[in-house]
Amino acid sequence: MATKIRLQRRGRKGYPFYHIVIADSRAPRDGKFIEKVGSYNPNTNPATITINFDRALYWLQVGAQPTDTTRNILSEQGVLLKKHLLGGVAKGAFSVDDAEKKFEAWKAEKEKGTQAAINKNETQAKAEAKARLDAEKAANKAKADAVAQKKAEANAAQAEAEAEAAPAVEESVETPAAEETPAPVVEEAAETPAPAAEAPAAETDAPAEEEKSAE
Repeated sequence: MATKIRLQRRGRKGYPFYHIVIADSRAPRDGKFIEKVGSYNPNTNPATITINFDRALYWLQVGAQPTDTTRNILSEQGVLLKKHLLGGVAKGAFSVDDAEKKFEAWKAEKEKGTQAAINKNETQAKAEAKARLDAEKAANKAKADAVAQKKAEANAAQAEAEAEAAPAVEESVETPAAEETPAPVVEEAAETPAPAAEAPAAETDAPAEEEKSAE
């Protein structure tokens, strides 16, 4: 039976992840499989890969053919390198110890590169977060400045309106005083005839005195 190492899709729409499975080459992509040997999640940075190293190596040695994507994954994890080194040992090119040393050296270099990539991603993420924070601060400052400017303009307009309204209020307060000035004149004119009314009394008394003297 021809077997393949391939991906079997899992997850939800917009967020897929994959199982790395050993399946009959005639089986549907997401159908029945023989064995699961790992998983692959491309949604993280870097992608998250888990692999059962020994089982994947076993299936490669018995002839299972990986798809292009799973070949890249197995190469990334060193499974293909280990298969190549064991093939060299089988041919007598070098000993098992030499093969193991070569593999450990490659693994150490690989881990160093992976850690450098992780550090780079973390630095980039921090820089992006700082840029977003600075942009947010600048936007908030611009908004605060705009609010302060509008408030200042409103205060200036209010002060100008109050300054314009002040003379009108003073004029309205002074106007009643000017209207009250004729009142004393009217009172004097009303009181003036009073002495004139008393004049006939003086004239009436005069004949009385003349009559008294005549007697």
